[in-house]
Amino acid sequence: MVNLNAVRLCLIVGSLGLLAGCAPMPNSSATEHEPAPQPPRVSEREDACGAQRVQDRIGRQHDERLTESIGQESGAAALRVIRPGHAYTMDYRGERINIHIDDGGIITSIGCG
Repeated sequence: MVNLNAVRLCLIVGSLGLLAGCAPMPNSSATEHEPAPQPPRVSEREDACGAQRVQDRIGRQHDERLTESIGQESGAAALRVIRPGHAYTMDYRGERINIHIDDGGIITSIGCG
């Protein structure tokens, strides 16, 4: 015959184990992340991507024609448009020009990287 006390004990221990697995982790939803560091500033001597030549485009509405003109006028070897919420590599390439745009499609900064 089965010992009812042993069965009850197993049910209680098993239930407690399941409940412990459902408990929230401390500070799991309140985790704050440090903001990404700003890209290094370069002087005109170190401006390998030509960003200093196209700073007048900041504040304009971004479109493909503007991107092409920035690439041509800057002389950058590579170009990328950085949009909010998208993933990008954090490697620094001095000959690459980065065009940062906001949610509204306005160019907020242009720099090497």
